[in-house]
Amino acid sequence: MLPASLKAPLREHLKRMKMVHEKDLSDGWGQVSLHHALDRKYPKASREWRWQWIFPQENRWRNAKTGEEGRHHIDESLVQKAVRRAVMAAGLTKRATCHTFRHSFATHLLESGYDIRTVQELLGHADVKTTMIYTHVLNRGPSGVRSPVDEL
Repeated sequence: MLPASLKAPLREHLKRMKMVHEKDLSDGWGQVSLHHALDRKYPKASREWRWQWIFPQENRWRNAKTGEEGRHHIDESLVQKAVRRAVMAAGLTKRATCHTFRHSFATHLLESGYDIRTVQELLGHADVKTTMIYTHVLNRGPSGVRSPVDEL
């Protein structure tokens, strides 16, 4: 789910990445690696804009056998390291990782009154019991229930 506040910055990022891709193409190497079946079915797809990574690596890759060159996505460890640095810079004493954002997301949705089935679907849980783990953090009891009359 993409926050509305990030739509404009993401559009700008995509414009910049498209310019990088077009420059790569003009330099003769603007492609991504596709699964073999897709590569055979759509031989020109690896150079099309719609198949490019949203967050590509700065450096390109080179296939030693074919001589083809292109870009891959940034390594997930870069994001993990950035979160680790931010946690340290903020002076947090509790452990916080990228996965912590997933837990916070679910907890905030439940605190905001979203139903557990919606949260289950957003998180991709097969069983609602997995999603119910997040409800223990709320710990509101009967006092957390709002009367429908308050909505009038």
